[in-house]
Amino acid sequence: MTHLQAGLSPETIEKARLELNENPDILHQDIQQVRDMIITRPDIGFLRTDDAFILRFLRARKFHQTEAFRLLAQYFQYRQLNLDMFKNFKADDPGIKRALTDGFPGVLENRDHCGRKILLLFAANWDQSRNSFIDILRAILLSLEVLIEDQELQINGFILIIDWSNFSFKQASKLTPSILKLAIEGLQDSFPARFGGVHFVNQPWYIHALYTLIKPFLKDKTRKRIFLHGNNLNSLHQLIHPECLPSEFGGTLPPYDMGTWARTLLGPDYGDENEYTHTSYNAMHVKHASSNLEREASPKPMKRSQSVVEAGTLKHEDQGENENTQPLLALD
Repeated sequence: MTHLQAGLSPETIEKARLELNENPDILHQDIQQVRDMIITRPDIGFLRTDDAFILRFLRARKFHQTEAFRLLAQYFQYRQLNLDMFKNFKADDPGIKRALTDGFPGVLENRDHCGRKILLLFAANWDQSRNSFIDILRAILLSLEVLIEDQELQINGFILIIDWSNFSFKQASKLTPSILKLAIEGLQDSFPARFGGVHFVNQPWYIHALYTLIKPFLKDKTRKRIFLHGNNLNSLHQLIHPECLPSEFGGTLPPYDMGTWARTLLGPDYGDENEYTHTSYNAMHVKHASSNLEREASPKPMKRSQSVVEAGTLKHEDQGENENTQPLLALD
């Protein structure tokens, strides 16, 4: 085992070998092959090229060096093309902090049965007078930057659940194709994370319409891993065990505390109403694993939307209301 795999369990190392084609004997050669390609893109500023950083891109693309380099280039190109999004890109930036304290995103402390981290979005909590969509996207990207430092998550990946309960048509009207495309480019095309699924819960008809609009921007692999559950959650529980979910999603865990993840990132700087004057975190220079921070966070209840918990079946995007289907984002 190379030092780049230090801290990984034997089970995870074996999973990386079987699922990602990770070979510790040639790990450094794989990394160097990606690094050697940087010279082919002089138009991009590659601000970080150390072994551990490049390794996460190889894992995200199952050790296909060319695909890993393309993702690495897109990661930095996305940041070059959207400079305003990444100015003051840290948790105590006022816009990012407001989004974090409003629960964008939520991050469950425990992982699912496959070792994946579960991210939550309660869409109705989007107060458009308080948070711009861009700041919510920045908060999500920053959170992923923190989480992806964990090598276990580089290999096991993530799950995203979006609860659309009480999300109004007026709120949905702010989700324009251009900003949705920006989000897809940032998450699907430019970030080294493996998403095992994106689950829509309690989505109204106009969210189905929005999904139709963004489909052309989604890769085939992405579309196959988007699941539309409606307000029937049996199908969700078939894919994510109830023991891993809070009660809003019919799980056995307590209701999700919206302040959990904000406290994890902000530490003593966390506060619901206070503005931010102190930098507590810089995403490009993470020093502590997020799992350690999570254990230190103390609970503080916050308002959240309530999901409708019922039993039922999974509905495919192209099928009728009462039809059962196979699964409808793994970005691997």
